[in-house]
Amino acid sequence: MPIGLLGMVLVTLFIQEMREESSPRFDLPGFVLTGLGLSGLILGFEVVGRAMLPLGAVLAMMAAGAGALALYVRHARRVFHPLLDLSLLRIPTFRASIVGAFMFRAGIGAIPFLLPLMLQEGFGLDPFHSGLLTFASAVGALTMKITAGPILRRLGFRPVLIANALLSGAILACYGLFRSDTPAWLILGLLLVGGFFRSLQFTSMNVLAYADIPRERMSQATSFSAMCQQLSLSFGVGFGALLLDIVMTLAGRDHLVAGDFRPAFLAVGLLAALSTAIYWRLPSDAGAELSGRLPGQGSPLPARSPRD
Repeated sequence: MPIGLLGMVLVTLFIQEMREESSPRFDLPGFVLTGLGLSGLILGFEVVGRAMLPLGAVLAMMAAGAGALALYVRHARRVFHPLLDLSLLRIPTFRASIVGAFMFRAGIGAIPFLLPLMLQEGFGLDPFHSGLLTFASAVGALTMKITAGPILRRLGFRPVLIANALLSGAILACYGLFRSDTPAWLILGLLLVGGFFRSLQFTSMNVLAYADIPRERMSQATSFSAMCQQLSLSFGVGFGALLLDIVMTLAGRDHLVAGDFRPAFLAVGLLAALSTAIYWRLPSDAGAELSGRLPGQGSPLPARSPRD
């Protein structure tokens, strides 16, 4: 809450307020369809593999959600101002950011579920000491924020997104190699480094998404991107839970052991790394205007002030 309140104050002081010249009519049918569809999918992803609901009920919930979203796609093609404008996906940088980010966030989204569970259920740590270790990821993320600009200006979006997705996926898979006798400093160090590179990827994906969005469509792009972010994170939690359930079932056990987390971390790390296939298709100068890098050259543009 303190950070949220500080953010509200800083936004009020430093971010220019922009208003639409005209507000389109509210898309009530689209609101109903997306609400039902996203609720069904997100809730289904959250509870799958956790034995909180019967499997049939979970599958029916997800099927209903998918059906509602399919109806929304049909609806969105027939109205002038849909709630979520799917035509934004025709913009290459936005499409790459949405699709690639979904895969990457889905893999990373499993960390807040898998990592504390492994430290507590697998290694026997209490929640307090588990939290002291996992907090290192947040420290690494904060450290990255002051270096993201220079990195993107020097290398550009495409190389950063490709290399960083592979590196972050590999680090995530390495979390499955932790054992109860692994030194705390090694766990802390790997979590710190992982948090740094994951945060760099998030920053790069979020900025690139709006590189070619016209100003008048910025609010629609923001809504679309926020929806995909929440859906991907929920999918990551459900995917991680389902992997653990499969491993326990194959082993014939009804409880978790430390070794169950190794294939789960490997799978989510691979999912995050697969986003490179999306970013590989980006042009070499994608987002050059935002990164401050001259297209086709190695030298960056002069650094712009925050106000610019």
